[in-house]
Amino acid sequence: MRWTKALLTLCVSGLLGAVNAPQVHAASPDYLSFATEEEANTTEIFSKASPAVVFVTNRALRRDFFSLDIHEIPRGSGSGFVWDKSGLIVTNFHVIAGAHRVTVTLQDQSEYDAEVIGIAPEKDLAVLRIVEPPEDLVTLPVGDSSELNVGRKVLAIGNPFGLDTTLTTGVVSALGREIKAPSNRTIRGVIQTDAAINPGNSGGPLLNSLGQLVGVNTAIYSPSGASAGIGFAIPVNTVRDVVPQLISYGKLLRPSLGLERASDRWIRRYRIKGVPVVRVFPGSPAAQAGIRGAYRNARGEVMLGDIITRVEDRKILSNDDFLSVLEQHEPGDRLTMELRRGQDKRVTSVVLAESQ
Repeated sequence: MRWTKALLTLCVSGLLGAVNAPQVHAASPDYLSFATEEEANTTEIFSKASPAVVFVTNRALRRDFFSLDIHEIPRGSGSGFVWDKSGLIVTNFHVIAGAHRVTVTLQDQSEYDAEVIGIAPEKDLAVLRIVEPPEDLVTLPVGDSSELNVGRKVLAIGNPFGLDTTLTTGVVSALGREIKAPSNRTIRGVIQTDAAINPGNSGGPLLNSLGQLVGVNTAIYSPSGASAGIGFAIPVNTVRDVVPQLISYGKLLRPSLGLERASDRWIRRYRIKGVPVVRVFPGSPAAQAGIRGAYRNARGEVMLGDIITRVEDRKILSNDDFLSVLEQHEPGDRLTMELRRGQDKRVTSVVLAESQ
């Protein structure tokens, strides 16, 4: 009887607890609708963009240590994307650097040989052409990286660690970053993102929430070599300037002054503040402006000529500084230069010529 009363008391207490317990409500329809729209946007972008993303394999020749035979071996791999339906592929320069043969694998796993038609190591960009492209290539709509803001959603598609067609999402973490290119030149205006970028993502596209190309994934900052939430992408506005030149000329063209400069190593060794002019070519804009290169004095000693210390409003301390200024101008532009010759300083103007 005592057990029956105890059980009845427990049941009544449980019922009263259930009645008095806080009510758990289902998620609001507005929240579910928002989450569904966000996921639908991501899914739609991936389904449309992923066929345009390719897997790039860099193959090199190596001599066997024992037989001395030459073998072709994989040297590295990365990502890329279709630039146009003629079979042009954009990727990073460091993905194909030193390659003997390059192959491109599409999303359907079909593999094609590709040829390198243009490289810009100073921008870490390269353009390939599929030798016999299929007719159904898919391209990406090109956006405007100047419209990006910190916090905007971005998506990265690539082949990290050889895992093909992988999607990661994040936001624009910062704008206007600077990174070093394989040629040790500074790439400016770089996009920083927390979308996971790992080895193998290099050369793949960074997309905005409209599915437009806004950057080319190129590097990560990580002590371990894997994604640490800090990735970098070359802005698409830079890509749009560089790729047409690589297609037409095979290299990046910049205006010329017609002079030869000392190397950065030499500048650092002798602690020179500026960029010394080693030689001036006859008839060049530099020669017409009276710029003087190094020369030998009466005793046969090599003497410094002019040292470039400022171009326009930019202080010049290295070749990277100098070339970065030139890249912002076109042939025919007139630049104001500040030079130092011995203890004397002077200012001159130079009209830029086309690169030879």
